[in-house]
Amino acid sequence: MSSIRVVLIEDHDLTRMGMKIALQQQGELVFVGEAATGAEGVSLVNSQQPDVAIVDLGLPDMDGVEVTRQIKAAATEGKSTKVLILTLTDNQETVLAAFAAGADSYCIKDISSENLVQALKLTAEGNSWIDPAIASIVLQQVRRKEATVEIDAAEADYKQVLEATPLTERELEVLSEIVNGNSNAEIAERLYITVGTVKTHVRNILNKLCADDRTQAAVRALRAGLVK
Repeated sequence: MSSIRVVLIEDHDLTRMGMKIALQQQGELVFVGEAATGAEGVSLVNSQQPDVAIVDLGLPDMDGVEVTRQIKAAATEGKSTKVLILTLTDNQETVLAAFAAGADSYCIKDISSENLVQALKLTAEGNSWIDPAIASIVLQQVRRKEATVEIDAAEADYKQVLEATPLTERELEVLSEIVNGNSNAEIAERLYITVGTVKTHVRNILNKLCADDRTQAAVRALRAGLVK
């Protein structure tokens, strides 16, 4: 294929500089811009329309999941920037949230330059690169989706429960933090409440969504449009 136009969205200066140099040395790649915040990154992607945007999850103003969602929402007919998540975390909830937001590929930051280039090529071609470190998480989710009868029944159950007992405003805030992959301690700190209160909200959320765990709750929240 022709050269691949790449944008890098990464807040750590040294990491961004090192990756920029590595990418510029690859003849198949054209480095068209960089950004240190999510807002700058989304704006850069919208203006440059690169083939692939490399997105870090831990950005200062908005997380990479939201950046991915905004990039995909702004896609025009016939032109859609692919998103390659590059991060340190292999947290199950974060991985699933990233893919639910529209991420095309997911790499852990210890990936070699050679493999990163390969990942970019595959992603630009419309395929997905899934880091071996998180492959099992994706496989489990695929297997879960294959149980269609069980899932459909469960979704019907939780929707009926939500109609009778909708989530409170605070529960929606906690649910949003769960989707973003934050732990109970992190949620408590961000929302200025105790960890015990967070646990109570999480328990209520799981009950209302008929979910067995936080991951299932996050997936159902995204499917139902409860979290944007």
